[in-house]
Amino acid sequence: MSGNASGSGSGEGRTATLRALHRDRPADDPLVLPGPWDAVSARVFEAAGFPALATPSAGIAASLGHEDGATPAAEMFAAVARIVRAVSVPVTADLEGGYGLAPAELVERVRESGAVGVNLEDTGPDGRLQDPRAHADRLAEVRAAAGPGLFLNARVDTYIRGVAEPAADALVRARLYAEAGADCVYPIAAPPADLPALRAALGDLPLNALALPGGPSFAELGRLGATRVTFGDGLLLRAARDLSALATGLRGGGTP
Repeated sequence: MSGNASGSGSGEGRTATLRALHRDRPADDPLVLPGPWDAVSARVFEAAGFPALATPSAGIAASLGHEDGATPAAEMFAAVARIVRAVSVPVTADLEGGYGLAPAELVERVRESGAVGVNLEDTGPDGRLQDPRAHADRLAEVRAAAGPGLFLNARVDTYIRGVAEPAADALVRARLYAEAGADCVYPIAAPPADLPALRAALGDLPLNALALPGGPSFAELGRLGATRVTFGDGLLLRAARDLSALATGLRGGGTP
């Protein structure tokens, strides 16, 4: 299954489809969004029946030969555009902190890529957490520039930045980002035990959880409060391990 997203309805229509996928879900059935890193992986995930996709910045960086966080903006937008063109389902794009682009320009670049959603983190270019109110103000500007035609996922990085009390800080940030107009809040790497409190803080707003090897099942993450489950670069790493095993077999004289 493959196609051109531009032929599967307007951008606002596909955004509405993505937004609807997050709503009225049974507690044990969160929205699972695989993270394609190129056109081939995107087509594989679409063919498997997933109704939407969420690109991972780290996965795309690796596929392009960059370290995580070092992908030039032009290369990231071009990679996202190739993925969008390869499939007919809605695609939301992880664009790190937005590459220093002004909100209106960022929104325009996202629209040009064909993506109908964006994931923005609150880690700054220096690798440190942004002031939560300043970041909330930026999210509000992105929302104002985009209107309802862009699904805004606000990533909270307290659990991966060595914060003394990451759970308490995450709750503060989650509320601020929700008030700023985020459609979904993503406390990346939040322990499963913290999800119920985050769910309660957000009310009806969707909560994004990170799936990890050996962690709770999708159903359990949903029961803990996750509306949506993503993988970061986890699926690319799994594919790379499988490819490594294939390469080792070939080098040893085996056949594909």
